[in-house]
Amino acid sequence: KLVAFCVHIKKCLFLVYLSTPTPSPSPSPQPQTEKLKVRLAGYPRKHNEGRIELFYKGEWGTICDDDFSLANANVLCRQLGFVSATGWTHSAKYGKGQGKIWLDNVQCGGGEKSIELCKSRGWGNSDCTHDEDAGVVCKDERIPGFVDSNNKIEEVRLRPVVAMAKKKMPITEGVVEVKYKDGWAQICDIGWTIKNTRVVCGMLGFPHERKVNKNFYKLYLERQKNYFHIHSVACLGTEVHLAACPLEFSKPNATSACTGGMPAVVSCMPGPLFMQNSGLKKKLKISSNVRLKGGSRVGEGRVEVLKDNEWGTVCDDRWNLQSASVVCRELGFGSAKEALTGGRLGQGMGPIYMNEVKCVGQERSIWNCPFKNITMEDCQHMEDAAVRCNIPYMGLENTIRITGGRTRYEGRVEVLSLDSNGTQSWGLICGESWTTKEAMVACRQLGLGYANQGLQETWYWDSSNVTEMVMSGVKCTGSEMSLSQCQHHKTVSCQKAAAKFAAGVICSETASDLVLNASLVQQTVYIEDRPLHMLYCAAEEDCLSKSAAKANWPYGHRRLLRFSSQIHNIGRADFKPKAGRHSWVWHACHGHYHSMDIFTHYDLLNANGTKVAEGHKASFCLEDTDCQEGVSKRYECANFGDQGITVGCWDLYRHDIDCQWIDITDVKPGNYILQVVINPNYEVAESDFTNNAMKCNCKYDGHRIWLHNCHIGDAFSEEAERRFEKYPGQLNNRIS
Repeated sequence: KLVAFCVHIKKCLFLVYLSTPTPSPSPSPQPQTEKLKVRLAGYPRKHNEGRIELFYKGEWGTICDDDFSLANANVLCRQLGFVSATGWTHSAKYGKGQGKIWLDNVQCGGGEKSIELCKSRGWGNSDCTHDEDAGVVCKDERIPGFVDSNNKIEEVRLRPVVAMAKKKMPITEGVVEVKYKDGWAQICDIGWTIKNTRVVCGMLGFPHERKVNKNFYKLYLERQKNYFHIHSVACLGTEVHLAACPLEFSKPNATSACTGGMPAVVSCMPGPLFMQNSGLKKKLKISSNVRLKGGSRVGEGRVEVLKDNEWGTVCDDRWNLQSASVVCRELGFGSAKEALTGGRLGQGMGPIYMNEVKCVGQERSIWNCPFKNITMEDCQHMEDAAVRCNIPYMGLENTIRITGGRTRYEGRVEVLSLDSNGTQSWGLICGESWTTKEAMVACRQLGLGYANQGLQETWYWDSSNVTEMVMSGVKCTGSEMSLSQCQHHKTVSCQKAAAKFAAGVICSETASDLVLNASLVQQTVYIEDRPLHMLYCAAEEDCLSKSAAKANWPYGHRRLLRFSSQIHNIGRADFKPKAGRHSWVWHACHGHYHSMDIFTHYDLLNANGTKVAEGHKASFCLEDTDCQEGVSKRYECANFGDQGITVGCWDLYRHDIDCQWIDITDVKPGNYILQVVINPNYEVAESDFTNNAMKCNCKYDGHRIWLHNCHIGDAFSEEAERRFEKYPGQLNNRIS
């Protein structure tokens, strides 16, 4: 009677539950007579990993991760036809499933032939949500003779109809086809919704979907022989891949399983970057308060958001594909291919604005998603979130190649060109004006990451019979998708036309990224009147202005603007001097080797951008002064040691070190801009050159100096940067 009464009183029921021992898992009741179907689902994943789904009582469902183990994964991987498991995943790593959670508290010994023979709470008996869906990672080795009857959707494409105008890249409209066996198959459009179209467009690199005129296609498609591999798709519209949607596959040999329907046709809207129509480009503006930084390929990078006119990053707690897809779409790309965590595409330097972003996937902007405001104590830049977005196939990599290198990442650059007869042939690029910026674009077009070096002579890579120069005067900004988008001569003009002077590249999957600590410059600035007798060494290293040569040495002094300079490497590869140690220069006066001719420019600019004073570190003695927690120093300048800056470390030049100044002896009182530029000649490859400059507003009254608004070149919004640039002129007018 007591138990019966308590069932209606939640509090009492809770007490009864606590006092009742938890039943130990028992074998799943009623093993099926029919062989249990098991499949891998979810995204992103390879063919040998994914969320585990079981087909029971006519319905697909998942397994809860409670008590999950490698032994369970081994049983499931063997059922899937793999020899064993290498790991398992929890907390819906491959996305949340739908429908029933069929099994919970599964405990296998590891030798069972089927998961249904392991202990569990029984079919359909679970206290979990789909946030706890389990997944497995199987060893990529098949059991000999295993036949996989499960259907998988790996590849999807749009096939334009023949009647349409000649193909222009990218293909935005056509029949949806899925890779099947050795060919392509269609999807029946009965019940097809705009949500399905949205998912297809997203995975093909398009941010938006459009309605399609089915009548235009109907007549043509009725004459075609179609094989319908899928006859029902029910996407929610937030999925990042068709494979993540509930699908019903056609039964074997049912070639006409689409009675009353036709193959599904979709139409997509490309983002501005991939649009041919320049009029539409202007209308379709991408987000101005979200950007990607530090990626080597188009559509990838660290996520940065704009708040109060300053850019900051997003912390990776709970960062997932849905939130990443919102970012990708608002920037004019498709859905997200990967949601990257742990500062995988480099670390930011500014504020961190968002944490625990929870987008559904339909939002227009990441700013419309729920998120937590955070302090720097909650998150650090080593947790910066990043994305890799789906982008449309443009075929750009087919018009460029590199030859002769020892690896696929290096070689002489060859481009496909048309001769006067319209015949395609491969030709060389004149190396005369070839720099790191052009090499960056070539490596991006090849899909080989960042440019490590751009080479103007490639005689050691003369491996093919291609000898004709077909491109010269190439000048890129560094952000283009292909060399054809860069400026170049209309007709080839190359003084050194021999093939050995052709352009070449060395590409790399990773690169360094140097950034100056702007706030430290602002905090440490001061003026020193330094006696000339203490400046002989500095004069020898060309650290004083030209008028110092006419001074009455050793009497008198020079007025120096001094500050500390802390240069961080926030990239993914160590920053090392381009020149080998055999060409480093010994400076006896300061007692160290100089590894780069010019590493940093220090300039004082007036209102119209003219230099009124300059200084430079004639070549830094590069080393790791200090590193973030968990990172070890690798470079030390002393005793002819290796020079460089390790990822996660910084090189500090204190304000009291020789040459750490600008000689302002000849500068009149007024308002100026202090500018510091690292690696100004792009001698060493970096993933991002836009953050190499630092600027400050500077007020000098003839006795004292003030710096304010110190920031790296890409830290402010465009509007704030315009206000900053106007500063010297406005104040000068006010003073006069």
